[in-house]
Amino acid sequence: MSKSNVNIQNKKAWHDYEILDRVEAGIQLMGTEIKSIRAGKAGLVDSYCVFEVEQLYVVGMHVAEYSFGSYYNHAAKRTRKLLLHRRELDRLAVKVKNTGLTLVPLRLYINDKGLAKLEIALAKGKKSYDKRDSLKQKDDKREMDRAMKEFR
Repeated sequence: MSKSNVNIQNKKAWHDYEILDRVEAGIQLMGTEIKSIRAGKAGLVDSYCVFEVEQLYVVGMHVAEYSFGSYYNHAAKRTRKLLLHRRELDRLAVKVKNTGLTLVPLRLYINDKGLAKLEIALAKGKKSYDKRDSLKQKDDKREMDRAMKEFR
């Protein structure tokens, strides 16, 4: 298989949450959905993961309708099942239920075997002053990088 260039990121999650742990999950997709993802027509903004009847689902993930699809086309914002081992599901369910953490999708990509994978993170919400501090650190780092380039 050739190397895929599909790498859709959820930049808002890095701003709104403190990332504690990451897990790679498969996604149960329809045929037209994978074709749309391979074309890069997907978005993770405002999406989140939820447990229902001991299964994990991603809600709010936007996958644009496939332009060459017929009446078999999919709904753009449907709830999609995530594929994880039972042990991983149980571990995540305990952490979400007991500690008040949340599961957010960080990245959607196609792996070397041609399968769509979703990188989800166990995250803790940031307060507004933490968000401002993160932006300040990011700006400071950018300024230092600019100064180093000028120095060379």
